[in-house]
Parts: sequence; C-alpha cells; structure tokens
Amino acid sequence: MCNNNTDCKCISDILKVINILQKKASRHDECEDICDRRTLGPTCFEEFNTRPVQLFLCCNNGNEPLIMPTTKGPITQTTCFSDVFRVEKVDDCCATFRVLKQKQKVDGGADLNISCWEHFEPTCSFFTLDLKCVCIIRCLEDTFVDCL
Repeated sequence: MCNNNTDCKCISDILKVINILQKKASRHDECEDICDRRTLGPTCFEEFNTRPVQLFLCCNNGNEPLIMPTTKGPITQTTCFSDVFRVEKVDDCCATFRVLKQKQKVDGGADLNISCWEHFEPTCSFFTLDLKCVCIIRCLEDTFVDCL
C-alpha cells in the first residue's frame, strides 16, 4: 500500500469504464474529451478499440509514469520498456494491463509522438497492479491496436 492509501474507488471506477468501452468498441455518435467518456475515439467517425493510459504511482509522488518491459523474458541491458498500457481486467483494487509499444516506422526509427493514435502495437507483456498505489491516470488519444 502506498502512502497509507486505503481507497482505490476513483481509479478503479475509471479503469472499469475504460475496460468496458474497449470490450464494446464500435462506431459511436458522441465526442467528449474526458477519460471516462462513453465512447472511444477523438472524432465521431473513426473506430478505435483501445484507450491507452499512463499510470503514475503514489510512491513516486506522481513525478514519473510507471514503466514496464515490453517482453516477458528476463530484464537485460537490451530490454525495451514502455510507459503506455491497455487495461485488460479490473477486479476491485487490482487491475491487469497489457504493455503497448510504439510501432516502428518503415525506416526503422520509432515515432516519438506518443499522442498520435496510430503508433502503438500490443505486446505479450502483462502485469497486475494494486490500484491503491496509483495516484494519476493519464489517458492518451484513443487508438486501434491490431491483433489484440
């Protein structure tokens, strides 16, 4: 438990909404710019299936986003990390996330604009987090993540 926080309702409720939206992703007819809006997507005409998030922990005073490895193997000097995730499951104060990584450009370089919706792909790296340790969720632009 971080900083004696015993309540995770605020964070948990928002993640539950995001998870439901992702499961029901389809065309939509309204556009609001808040984390728990009822539809996915920056416009009313595009289809998305993921609302990427960044998580900030209480024990870091919300200064830096949580990072996780993009692969399941042991962490080495060549291990890549990401601070962008997709919520996969929420149970009370526990949530499971999939690590998303930036797509590689055709020329091999990574696109540094993480707010641009078409630049994420899923990984096989998952983690479960005690939501009592989370103090900030930052929602990025909705996206379509292929091969989920």
